[in-house]
Amino acid sequence: MADSETPDLSKLLPEAIHQSVKPGTALLRLKTTRSREGILDGAWWPRSRNIGAELPSLISALTEHLGPVLRVGLDTNAWEELPTRLIIDDRVVHIDSFPVGDDTVLITRGDQDYFSLLVVPPQATPEAAAAAMARAVQADNVAEAEQILVDTGTTPASTSPADDREGGRGHSDSTRQAGPAAE
Repeated sequence: MADSETPDLSKLLPEAIHQSVKPGTALLRLKTTRSREGILDGAWWPRSRNIGAELPSLISALTEHLGPVLRVGLDTNAWEELPTRLIIDDRVVHIDSFPVGDDTVLITRGDQDYFSLLVVPPQATPEAAAAAMARAVQADNVAEAEQILVDTGTTPASTSPADDREGGRGHSDSTRQAGPAAE
């Protein structure tokens, strides 16, 4: 292959990250320090606003690194229909929803231990998503989630799910089995 035909690999990954990652894979970044002094503990870039399709891979990835997840707190306005709980990897995960519009998801493990993750909107460009996720995990970050999204040129997640339904599918039942077999 001639040099002019050799692709620049550093540019290929960001442009096609959602397409190149297998379905069911969580695009997640967590802080690598034990200190949890910042506002955010990590960032998550879901593919759609369908929580039944997106949450299982996030919970599976978090459980592997943090231990069992008991609850998830979500912004009602940022997601399609929200169930009250999901069964993920044979465990019940309770879902709390509030119309907060803060571009985060709160993950609870144990009785009082929670993690706050920036939610990068599904429609974000790969470059903006990468920048937002990198900033969210900086040890010295004191910016709120919404400010990070604005600063990185990402539309905040509090936009209506109807604005970016690509790939999203709503569900109406309040409990459902989730996981790789459910997709």
